[in-house]
Amino acid sequence: QVRLVESGGGLVQPGGSLRLSCTTSGRIFSINIMGWYRQAPGKDRELVATVTSDGRTNYADSVKDRFTASRNNAENTVYMQMNNLKPEDKAVYYCNVEGYYDDTHYHNGDNWGQGTQVTVYS
Repeated sequence: QVRLVESGGGLVQPGGSLRLSCTTSGRIFSINIMGWYRQAPGKDRELVATVTSDGRTNYADSVKDRFTASRNNAENTVYMQMNNLKPEDKAVYYCNVEGYYDDTHYHNGDNWGQGTQVTVYS
């Protein structure tokens, strides 16, 4: 089973930047979609950005032109550069893998990391 570990969260002032990383472990040969979701206190988890295996990206309207998601297929990692952070970006950010091949077969469905906290304060 794939295991996801996020890093890069922290405290930052409005207008600041952070770069999140998500590494995978396990005998993973390829991943379909990798992405980032976030959950603020008292709110549902929401999509932030996704990246397909061929590099196509999709962003939530609230982060377009500020966040950039990318992935390294050779290392099965996904990143998100977050610029011009705003207080409303404060949340726990979760890495997501949707579908992957290992050395036995294709695994459908979602897999999640443990999350990394992003706090934007003034």
